Amino acid sequence: MKQLTYKVLLNPEPEGGFTATVPSLPGCITYGETVDEAMLMAEEAIVLYVDSLVAHNEKVPDETNMLEYAITIPATK
Repeated sequence: MKQLTYKVLLNPEPEGGFTATVPSLPGCITYGETVDEAMLMAEEAIVLYVDSLVAHNEKVPDETNMLEYAITIPATK
């Protein structure tokens, strides 16, 4: 069985908890009270999103071969 890989970004919310977004799947956003819950919710959201793409015969993105880098720049005053 082929496996798909997706990056999940977790942003802490001021009121608590974490918003989880999946950059390769536009609009795939969810929330969890803890990191673990946010990741579980993200996994569920990804599965539902991909299932919908397949059901509508749309291309399913995959990040398996994607390279990721971060760049740090000085903050402006």
